[in-house]
Amino acid sequence: AAMAAILAACAPLPPKTAMQAGWRASPNFDGRRPNLVIIHHTGNSTLAQALHTLTSPERKVSSHYLIGRDGEIFQLVEENARAWHAGQSCWCERDNCNDYSIGIELEGSNAQRFTAEQYAALWPLLDALRARYPVAAIAGHSHVAPGRKTDPGPHFDWAAVAARHADLALPAEITA
Repeated sequence: AAMAAILAACAPLPPKTAMQAGWRASPNFDGRRPNLVIIHHTGNSTLAQALHTLTSPERKVSSHYLIGRDGEIFQLVEENARAWHAGQSCWCERDNCNDYSIGIELEGSNAQRFTAEQYAALWPLLDALRARYPVAAIAGHSHVAPGRKTDPGPHFDWAAVAARHADLALPAEITA
């Protein structure tokens, strides 16, 4: 009986819908399997502003993670959910990067260098994501939305990313 209760607790919940529909769970599905990580900067002046922007229903923008200048990591969206961070985007001739990527925002802008604390938080986060998902590439927002976005900006340490993740696909100008 205890095992039945545990298994019942793990069953997916019926979808919420206005229509009358019978619920019949199917085991034939799987989670979203992200294979791209996109690095951003917030462009906001403060962490509080960044958190407000990324959690405001009116703004309609989000990210999976936000790393503050002090290295604190905030998870804003479940990894297996589609966050709204890349917008109109394309990577390796595949559109809609939000469908298959995880977005990481770094508090900051094009005008400032990222802190040692931010990199100290970013490296293990990237390692953990790679351990959980078949990550094939790491790119900047500017790489998936060229001409539209410039982040993470000129101060992001792509050389360190390339040194730590040489086995991944990285934007061409970084590996050249």
